[in-house]
Amino acid sequence: MEAELISKKDLLLAKGISYGQLYRWKRKGLIPEDWFVRKSTFTGQETFFPKDKMLARVDRILSMKDEDISLDDIAEAVSPAPLPDTFQRDDILARGVVSAAALDLFAERHPGVSELRFAELLAASVADTLLTSGDAGRDEALAAIATLEEGWMACEKTNCDLVLLRKMGVSTALLVSTASELVVEGSAKVVARVTIPTQIEQLKTLLKA
Repeated sequence: MEAELISKKDLLLAKGISYGQLYRWKRKGLIPEDWFVRKSTFTGQETFFPKDKMLARVDRILSMKDEDISLDDIAEAVSPAPLPDTFQRDDILARGVVSAAALDLFAERHPGVSELRFAELLAASVADTLLTSGDAGRDEALAAIATLEEGWMACEKTNCDLVLLRKMGVSTALLVSTASELVVEGSAKVVARVTIPTQIEQLKTLLKA
């Protein structure tokens, strides 16, 4: 199903921002280029955005600006680029970044590892999201971790989503471009779709809290 869109005009009116602000944020990298969608209308070509993502992003930018955070620092916070640090399991748990259940699943693939790189922590975070929402069971969350670890290099080069499909009780996890519309056969069900850049942004926020 295609994401609901909001027009540029409606966005500016809804959030009380100017054309100049919007495109300054774009130049600074606060809003991804592929969120600017050009479509033909009866009045000609107009710009639209994925509604839910765009409204949430504008709210975040405005909130951070109210805290006198610079545009460069906001851009770093919302960027899908991974952090270069590594993270200790005990510290992750103490700060409530990822649950013990999700880290235990990660440990099944990497026994004895107590220090996680950002990409590994991201995989555990996605598994945590799936478990917490109730969208996935243990084995499905484990498959999500494996899929992200194996496909992370592709996600670094292009925005991607992790999709969990289920057909006749059998699940499959896969990575697709965030901009892609997913079409599946009638007997298959999209159980969950996690947008990885959004997950990265949320994870960075928790790590820097």
